[in-house]
Amino acid sequence: MEKRTKITISTEYITLGQFLKYAGIIDLGSEAKFFLQENVVIVDGEEESRRGRKLRGGEKVEVLGQVYEVVR
Repeated sequence: MEKRTKITISTEYITLGQFLKYAGIIDLGSEAKFFLQENVVIVDGEEESRRGRKLRGGEKVEVLGQVYEVVR
C-alpha cells in the first residue's frame, strides 16, 4: 500500500496552486503556474495543469513521486 501524506483543509476547497504551497512543494503561490508547466501533477488519476483546480477533500494528488490526500 502506498504511503499518503494527509493535507487537512479547513475551508470548503483549496486550489491546486494553494495546495502546492501549503504542502511545501513550492515556496510562493506565484510559482504555481511555472511549476505546473514543468512538472506532472496527477489528481485522482488524471493529469492536471490548472492551478485553479478546486480540491474539496478526498482527492489524491501525486506530485514529484509523493502521494497526498486532501482531507476536510
